[in-house]
Amino acid sequence: MQAMMETLFDIVYLSLVITVGVLMIRGSRGSRQFRLFGWMAVILGTGDAFHLVPRAVALCTTGLENYTAALGIGKCVTSITMTIFYVLLYRVWRQRYQVSGRGGLTAAVYGLAGLRIVLCLMPQNQWLRADAPLSWGIYRNIPFALLGLVVIVLFYQAAKKHHDRAFRWMWLTIVLSFAFYIPVVLWADAVPMVGMLMIPKTCAYVWAVLMGYFAMKQECQKGKKKTA
Repeated sequence: MQAMMETLFDIVYLSLVITVGVLMIRGSRGSRQFRLFGWMAVILGTGDAFHLVPRAVALCTTGLENYTAALGIGKCVTSITMTIFYVLLYRVWRQRYQVSGRGGLTAAVYGLAGLRIVLCLMPQNQWLRADAPLSWGIYRNIPFALLGLVVIVLFYQAAKKHHDRAFRWMWLTIVLSFAFYIPVVLWADAVPMVGMLMIPKTCAYVWAVLMGYFAMKQECQKGKKKTA
């Protein structure tokens, strides 16, 4: 039952975010922020597929223990693509709120992202082993959490300042994703049921992607009316 339900959920999730991403890229009508958002969604879904597809195969066949290497590589790829996701979200923030300058902030964002990717690629992570060290799971997620915190604050402040109803909850989607993700990093190996928190975490990302899609539809519709 778990295999069937989890696999069905993953298929719906991956199909939804990648499809929405492609629709945003095609329908952005020259809007750089929505084109970026579309690529953000495609990268999110494609990156997650590297982990979720082997997991679905494992659950439906001989079990997770027989797919340790594939799942480890998938986790590594997902970790990197999630980092790129937040960098693109930062670029969306700059485009949407027409932010210029602030080179120090941009350097901090790229610095945290670069550090996270380097830590993910370190051999000490032992991605191909079932008993990968928890310590490196924590190390690589410290810059990731800081990057997320920066983006949370930026979207919260900007949406409030500009009375941006379309993106007013973007900060909350990121808060929820980290709130569900951190316990998984810390305790999922010891308490496997904690891993179920990845489902609401995934739902938070779907909310963020749909938020961008509906904002694009609404704003493009307004643009049509103005030119009519």
